[in-house]
This record gives sequence, C-alpha cells and structure tokens, in this order.
Amino acid sequence: METQSKLTLSTSPFLHDEATTPWIMRQVIYALVPVAAAAYYFFGLSVILLSVAAVSGCMFAEWLLSGSNPRHQSLFDGSALLTGLLLALTLPPGFPMWMAFLGGLIAIMIGKYIWGGLGQNIFNPALVGRAFLQAAFPTAITTWSVPDGRYFSARGTNLAWPFFHGEPLDAISSATPLSSMKFQHEATELSQLMLGHTSGSLGETCGVIILLAGVYLAYRKIFNWHIPVSIMTATVVLSGILYIVNPVLYPSPMHMLFSGGLMLGAVFMATDPVTSPMTVRGMWIFGSGIGILVVLIRIFGGLPEGVMYAILLMNAVTPLINRVTRHRVYGTK
Repeated sequence: METQSKLTLSTSPFLHDEATTPWIMRQVIYALVPVAAAAYYFFGLSVILLSVAAVSGCMFAEWLLSGSNPRHQSLFDGSALLTGLLLALTLPPGFPMWMAFLGGLIAIMIGKYIWGGLGQNIFNPALVGRAFLQAAFPTAITTWSVPDGRYFSARGTNLAWPFFHGEPLDAISSATPLSSMKFQHEATELSQLMLGHTSGSLGETCGVIILLAGVYLAYRKIFNWHIPVSIMTATVVLSGILYIVNPVLYPSPMHMLFSGGLMLGAVFMATDPVTSPMTVRGMWIFGSGIGILVVLIRIFGGLPEGVMYAILLMNAVTPLINRVTRHRVYGTK
C-alpha cells in the first residue's frame, strides 16, 4: 500500500513546550490550594472573604488596563488571579475586605501595568500591593487573630464599610511568634511554627504545607530550586551565628525559618521568574541577599518581619545581578 508523505512548511520557532504562561500560572495556583486550605482550617471564613476581595481587585484592574492588543489580553491567563491569591495570603485574618480589594488594584496598576504589563514588571506585584497596604493601613495590617476553629464566621473588621475602620467582630488578638521573640524574647515551640498553630498572615503559618508545595513546584520545574535554597541557607547561617553569640537575645535558626512569611516568600514570591535573576550564579546572589536582609531587618530593624522588604529590595537589584553574572558570549570580552 502506497503511503503519501506530508511536508509542512512553517517559520520558526520549531520547538514548542507545554510550559505556557497559563499552564505555569495553573501549576502555581494548584500548589497554593493546600496552603489556602490550611489557612481555612486555622482562620475560617476570612480566608475566602479576603481572597475574593483581593482577586476581584486584581481582575478588575486587569480588565480596566488591558488594551485591545492581543498581547495585553492577560485577563484569563491566571496571572491576575495568582497575584490576588498571593496578596490575600499575606494579609492578617481580620483585615477589611475593602482594603484587600484596594490592595489588589494597586498590585496590578502599580506593580504590573506601570512597567508595561505581564513580563515587564521589576517588582513582584503581590508584594507591591502588600507594601501599599502596609504603608496606608499600618494598624489594620498588624492586628492578628489566633486560630480558634471558627470556620463560618468573619473575623476582626472583615466586613467594615469602605473607608471606615468598622467595629471588630471579635476582640481576641495575639502577637505573632516574631513579635513575641523580638519584643518579649519569648520563643514559640517549633512544632507550633511548623504546623501553623500561631498567629500570622493567612498563608504563612503552616511551614510544612508550604514546603510540600515548594517540592511540587520544583518537581514540575516551575521554579529554580536555587533561589529558595539560597534564601534558607543564608538565613540559617547568619541567624545561627547570632544565636551562638547570644541564644537568649537572638532566635534560633529554625525559629527564623518557620516563623513569619519566610517560607511563603521563599517559595511563592522570590521565585517569580520575571523579577528574579536568569543565571544560576545570580540566583544564589539574589537568594542569599534576601536571606541576609531578612535576618538583619528582623533582628536589628524596627519591625519584627522583613521578608516583603527584603524581596522587593533584591527585585530592584536584579537587573544589576543579571548584568554582572551574564555568560560571556564566545568570541567577545
């Protein structure tokens, strides 16, 4: 039987990969599902309320600013949805929904579109939104609730009217492990830090779940493992030196690793391929810089937490790191 061969003529590129932008966004969102589920277990309905508000703010800004150019039609590629989810998981449980919506708007407008849109931004958009909320509403964003098994009721001022602080729905608040260590020199048990039975932002308390999510992302080759490993290594080394010097005054390396937003930032924020270096050597420099800055800000700064500022500062240095660590092209100096 005679077979007829078919010849297809096309232009480059000839190699294709399944790792498109929507596919990558979906994988990261899948990894965030157990983190969000753990947050719901600890903080209940507030997780859903704040996630809906932050995602709505991001999607609205994306719809408003995306132009008619097909390249800018990123409303449904998952990037805005991911930014909103990440922003929500960095907020305290009792945070007002209208502030979360406003943070989502700023994350997309200032963190993404002012630089030219998807793939052009210098800073992580979710952290830009979080930094705005930190500056605009310092009291609301530093008021923490304790995990108490209330799954179907709002917390704090979740339901406050826009531009009003509102009356708190509960009066139960607690210091975070980092605040207790910094201001009272009281360390939290490691088991509580790893499992999430502490006060903190919605998605940062359960370190074990975040680590497993990071393993999944590394297995799917969504991010390069050099960045989270270098962040954790630098944090452990520097905080370990300080802990040896004075174990009463300074927290242990494991306390530094599993408290606050270090795990969430190392796995989901610092690994953003747009705002992190492209070379392996640059990734080690980038991650080490974040780890060192986190320890310095937490111990010697005025705030108990410093992950957000550390990542944003190293985002700003990323173009310089890329320029210094770029590979020499054969035949050039």
